[in-house]
Amino acid sequence: MAQENNKVWFITGASRGFGRVWTEAALKRGDKVVATARKLTSIADFKERYGDQVLTLELDVTKPDLVKSSVQQAHTHFGRLDIVLNNAGYSLVGTIEEASADEIRAMYETNVLGPVAVIQAALPLLRQQGYGHIIGTSSNLGHVVLPVIGYYCSSKWAFEAIHESLAAEVKAFGIKVTIIEPGAYATEFGSPESLKFAAGLDLYTDFKNHFFDELKNLERGDPNATPEALFKLVDSENPPLRFFLGSHNLPWVRKAYAERMAEWEAWQEVSEAAQG
Repeated sequence: MAQENNKVWFITGASRGFGRVWTEAALKRGDKVVATARKLTSIADFKERYGDQVLTLELDVTKPDLVKSSVQQAHTHFGRLDIVLNNAGYSLVGTIEEASADEIRAMYETNVLGPVAVIQAALPLLRQQGYGHIIGTSSNLGHVVLPVIGYYCSSKWAFEAIHESLAAEVKAFGIKVTIIEPGAYATEFGSPESLKFAAGLDLYTDFKNHFFDELKNLERGDPNATPEALFKLVDSENPPLRFFLGSHNLPWVRKAYAERMAEWEAWQEVSEAAQG
């Protein structure tokens, strides 16, 4: 089935950060958007400004039944879904020793199982259409790791693996998959709504203070400079599976993979002897 020029988007986490920037940009270019957020009041302004061009829904991605009904409502409302953009997520701040199982589990519910619920709800509809583009907001931390936010990094590594497997599984149905991997940007990701802190242990205080001091010196990109790149992705006949957002990611990831290759190769003789 042929798609119309104007896209229909389903976006989670539309209240702030990239979600808000991309929702606004898609509406400005004339697309239709189903904007979702945990609190309807946080996205009410979209409805006031864009009227019937937008459908705003209150959605907690950790509630699978609500996810399923929301995706179905979105599809029914506009008659199709061209782009399903999983953007909701937050970071857990704490060393590996500090974070509790409940805190880790809660973050995975939002960062991993929430997007999976959206994907599973959307796939039957996209298959029926014969097309669709599933996009997930990951991070360059889906390839490299920082201390103190190791559990957040781990959620993005899981997110990446899920989407790479998904891409192979749904290609035959005409469904595309792209993982967007932003570097450091001046979004609200550092706000209390996007960060949760594990109870601290005194022995890590100096280490964490040094870590946060280094983070303050990071050059951050302008989130308002990103929509054109996103539109090039969604308008492409052959979008990439992975796409770095920002200029600092590739050098950092290239260095990390070079170090990994060197270490694997240094131990290759021992590894091969273990083959039996």
